[in-house]
Amino acid sequence: MKIISAAHVLTMNKNLEYIADGAVLVNGQTIAAIDKREKLIQQYPHVEHAHHPNGLLMPGLINTHCHSGLLRGTAEGLPVWDWLQQFIDPMHRVLLPEDAKIASYLCYAEALLSGTTTIVDMWRYMDGSAEAAKQLGIRAVLVPYVAEHPDHNYFETLKTNEALIQRWHEQANGRINVWVGLEHLFYAEQSALARIQNMCQDYQTGFHTHSNESQFDVQENLKRYGMRPIQTLEKLGMFDVPKCLLAHCVWLDDDEISLLKHYQVGVAHNPISNMKLASGAAPITKMLAQGVAVGLGTDGEKENNNLDMFEEMKTASLLAKFSNLDAAALDSWSICQMATQLGAKALGMQQQIGSLEVGKQADLIVVDAATPRMTPLIDDGQLFNLHTNLVHAVQGQDVVMTMVAGRTVVQNGKLVHADLQQLIDQVNVAAPALFKRRADWLSLRGTSINELQRV
Repeated sequence: MKIISAAHVLTMNKNLEYIADGAVLVNGQTIAAIDKREKLIQQYPHVEHAHHPNGLLMPGLINTHCHSGLLRGTAEGLPVWDWLQQFIDPMHRVLLPEDAKIASYLCYAEALLSGTTTIVDMWRYMDGSAEAAKQLGIRAVLVPYVAEHPDHNYFETLKTNEALIQRWHEQANGRINVWVGLEHLFYAEQSALARIQNMCQDYQTGFHTHSNESQFDVQENLKRYGMRPIQTLEKLGMFDVPKCLLAHCVWLDDDEISLLKHYQVGVAHNPISNMKLASGAAPITKMLAQGVAVGLGTDGEKENNNLDMFEEMKTASLLAKFSNLDAAALDSWSICQMATQLGAKALGMQQQIGSLEVGKQADLIVVDAATPRMTPLIDDGQLFNLHTNLVHAVQGQDVVMTMVAGRTVVQNGKLVHADLQQLIDQVNVAAPALFKRRADWLSLRGTSINELQRV
């Protein structure tokens, strides 16, 4: 057992309970008690104790949609569908398993260092991703980039997805889960959709895909199926699975929101990606008002261009205010919930993670509260501003400690189980080789990356 204490404890339980000079008792992987620091020390005087006198202790952040990758800063200036066809798909055609593994190592390291304890990663060759999650200590929902269509035969397949489930689902003491993935509904033939549903039921696991990300998405769906995307997914039975999580959901109408609520579909909101790719502003306030579980996601390193969930929190709040012309839209408490307890609910994991509560997994972080960004910090009365500072001021670099399942994985702002510089060096070697292979592939087809990129 161990006691982790801090000047401020934000539980993010259903009552949004705050404890000044509080502490958490960790027993193995789970939280055994939460109380005032003095009380827990009196009850457990011989237990190891780590105190953070200038810290804010809170649940780890949950990134509900991400893609590992090696393209940061090199795939710019295009709307989403052109961006996919001109930058991303050619990369997938030449990606190697070792590239994918190195990418996941660096992305998971970045996530842990900035306070993310759970990440949903849609990526390729994910045995390497599982190894990275196991070593670094992050809680990961691994979702292979699946396509089952002759026009998109350069992604993962349901066969490789199933093999990954069999090897890695619920491994690493339950930290690693494997879901069934699909890049997009357009990337699958009808027979594959039935198999996806069967796989989800057979392995009692979730399904994750992109939907309603752009206006083109909706228009093309109307052309192909005669109905909007969410209605199509319902008709095809894609919500008849143990858990479904949809990324983006920018262009929804009211009927689609009602369907998401009815089927308890989780939504991953990716505001920075949606802004960068000019996709639009998702109707988050409407979804939340209807009771849809909406979490936050960074999307990939190439469409963000970082995995800092605190930055995502601030952007989500500002985008809602701007797009609704309402300064009160998505207040700070709502954003904190989306990054923690609502993110957990979107994944169907609310009984395990998302808040500091007895019996839940000890996934927690400590944020440095003694920074200019957190000053002044007012922890009582009508001017209480701790939650507002978290959303609008804190940056991922302010995280000093990260714990997942009772295991410290970041200490004093440093990775515990890997050398960060070594991970950076590996990516700096692998990325140019990947870019060259992609350029060679494009050249064989009479195109160059310079012709594609529009800065």
